[in-house]
Amino acid sequence: MPRELITIQVGQCGNQVGTRFWNLALREHAAANPHGFFDEPLSSFFRNVDTRSDDPSEIPLGAGRTPIRALKARAVLVDMEEGVISQLERGPLAEIFDARQRVTSHAGAGNNWAHGYAVDGPRHAEELVDAVRRAAGFCDSLQCFSIIHSLGGGTGSGVGTYLLPLLADEFPDVFRFVTCLLPAADDDVITSPYNTLLALDQLIEHADCVLPADNGALASICTRAAKAGRPATGSAYGASGAPTVANGGDPHAKLRAFDEMNNVVGGLLANLTASMRFDGLLNVDLNEITTNLVPFPRMHFLLPAMAPLAMPRSAPSSSASIDAMFTEAFSKEALLLDVRRSATAIRPRCLAAAALVRGDVAISDVSRNLARLGPGLEMAHWNEAGFKVGLCRVPPAHQPRSLLCLFNSTAIGGVIDEHRSRFDRLYTRRAHLHHYTKYIEQEHVDSARANVMELIAEYNAVQSAHAPKAVEQPLGRAIPLR
Repeated sequence: MPRELITIQVGQCGNQVGTRFWNLALREHAAANPHGFFDEPLSSFFRNVDTRSDDPSEIPLGAGRTPIRALKARAVLVDMEEGVISQLERGPLAEIFDARQRVTSHAGAGNNWAHGYAVDGPRHAEELVDAVRRAAGFCDSLQCFSIIHSLGGGTGSGVGTYLLPLLADEFPDVFRFVTCLLPAADDDVITSPYNTLLALDQLIEHADCVLPADNGALASICTRAAKAGRPATGSAYGASGAPTVANGGDPHAKLRAFDEMNNVVGGLLANLTASMRFDGLLNVDLNEITTNLVPFPRMHFLLPAMAPLAMPRSAPSSSASIDAMFTEAFSKEALLLDVRRSATAIRPRCLAAAALVRGDVAISDVSRNLARLGPGLEMAHWNEAGFKVGLCRVPPAHQPRSLLCLFNSTAIGGVIDEHRSRFDRLYTRRAHLHHYTKYIEQEHVDSARANVMELIAEYNAVQSAHAPKAVEQPLGRAIPLR
């Protein structure tokens, strides 16, 4: 039986990243399913519908040999401004989004988490729940919600985190998997430190697993790819530079800097969900990632690293190129989150890890490279061989193979502490605080800071913990085997 995933993309950033993901997903399925049948891989993320009526009717999956009539993404689109969603409605992917699964407004949240969380969220709560219920009603075995949003603005951070307890109440048995964008140190939203910390407080309490990326690391990845003369992974252009649907087919179209960065996150989501969408020798779904990589419920933030980070010029298949891909993924430059400021960045401790491989890679190649590179990680003493491996046979669009590594590392504690420090620089002077206390009590802000500080302390405790001394059983008291 197929397991479905519903994507909820919130705010400008969430909807732009979501669009990149759906673009990549369609291209990958088109390459893997040239006959155009509605099969199980497609049904995990799409519905097949008959659009001849005003309310398109569902076409059952059947034996997986039904021709595709029209695809509708299992997605809910949310924004408190209409600009980005209006662009989607005029774009090449407009037809895949269900108009009844959109929640929009006009005023916007004004880059204010408190307005998004305490005003826009409650005002649209019924619409939000109805849109998600509608999407869930078309699922036979809903596995997971994938929420995409940023933390630096107002709608993504405020409405995005307001949604999490709503989902927990309505669908308590469905995992809540979050991909979020953290602002860079030079972010142009002055109040982004407030928005980020208040949103992190909610993610700690109400998300099951969080994959953070930040604009600084993404910008560095795109800059390095541009210097090499190649598009970044997930780009709207293939390795040959051929145009694709994301840029409307215009080979001279130039994507803005944020578009390229969104493409990288779209590639992250495509690689993350590949095992749900395609067959493989070792398939790993999102629930397995949460089960294997989150040893403690609050410490559910995973560092993502990808390779290759730039589109290859050719498709080499030698073991040397596979080894190079693993080496790149294990480098700090491959991380989608900047950990250089983290106090534990020199030698962070890894609680658990995953290697999700796509394409023409044998399990022997994976084992050899994990044996080669794994000792470079300082694993927690209770999980010294703690790698979850996934192997999907279908490669990414325009690439022969890829590797996504996920690390539950104490380095994330230092990253969160850096954002706490930015928050404190404003909060100690109560700068801009009145914009927030219009909608929430100051005690809410103090509570959020205390919760974030508690999580940082938990990461620091794991980082400084020592392995217990082995307790040897006296020979005289050994239990004889019979």
